[in-house]
Amino acid sequence: MFTHKANPDSTIGFKYKKHDNPLLLVLKELFNNRLLYIMALPGIVLFFIFSYLPMVGITIAFKNFRFDKGFLGSAWADPIYKNFLYFFTSEYAWRVTRNTLALNAMFILIGTIVTVALALMVNEIGNKYFKKITQNFMFLPHFVSWIIVGVFAYNLFSYDYGVINSFMTSNGLEKVDWYSNPYYWPFILLAFNIWKGAGFGTVIYLAVLSGIDLSYYEAAKADGATRLQQIWYISIPMLMPTVLTLTILAVGRIMNADFGMFYALIGENSQLFKTTDVIDTFVFRSLRRSGDIPMSSAAGFYQSCVSFILILLVNKLAGRYNKEAALF
Repeated sequence: MFTHKANPDSTIGFKYKKHDNPLLLVLKELFNNRLLYIMALPGIVLFFIFSYLPMVGITIAFKNFRFDKGFLGSAWADPIYKNFLYFFTSEYAWRVTRNTLALNAMFILIGTIVTVALALMVNEIGNKYFKKITQNFMFLPHFVSWIIVGVFAYNLFSYDYGVINSFMTSNGLEKVDWYSNPYYWPFILLAFNIWKGAGFGTVIYLAVLSGIDLSYYEAAKADGATRLQQIWYISIPMLMPTVLTLTILAVGRIMNADFGMFYALIGENSQLFKTTDVIDTFVFRSLRRSGDIPMSSAAGFYQSCVSFILILLVNKLAGRYNKEAALF
């Protein structure tokens, strides 16, 4: 049971015994840190309303959904996994799953390397005005709509009017039909993904770099370390916990492709689907053609399950590398 104890650091405190009930320990934690929990309460409430309550809709994946009865009144599917059969028995199931995982893994891996490299280079800029201008230009693409990026891509890769083909023909080379060859597009998508997102990620890593104690660099310099050695042995190790944390968060969304990017750049071009069709675009087309909401819910549930398993795995691996980098 609770027994009152004078605490020099607070006006009220509780001392608990070794064998106290776990519920009482939770209450003690809530009481002793009540001000922190009160401040966090609005965020907790919003998170509950917009992230947990909608999860009731997962039941649609297991029901014969009808709009007039809603997801609570609709009858359960028979068999219960009926809505999953459409996706898993489709000839495209493996293709879209492979593309979703492969493309997002490429975006995370290469995107992280490029972003960290850019942050390290910008951090080395001595002139503060040039540094700010560089940061602004790198950050600007983050605010450009994917629709606008799609227009850029068409003007670059159009067979008849594209800048790249015009340049090639002016130099005696043959045109390339970019929009009919699916093997170019994973790399094109990667380039646009990095161009649009690297600036935002760079800001986060620059914030970490600016917080590193300068005495580390001074000590390394006194020992004769070159600037490159200081980056390799001080800057990069200091960045790694943040890199791992952001990577874990990114892996949690690895099954959820950026629909805006894929639809703006690829659209309904079936010639490119072999390497660019992902679960989100597949579900969108299927839902638009058939209006089968339970099937799309089943595909979304499948995405969530795979992402959950992957984030547990990556978090475990990150914890083995650095316990502070693991999220839980």
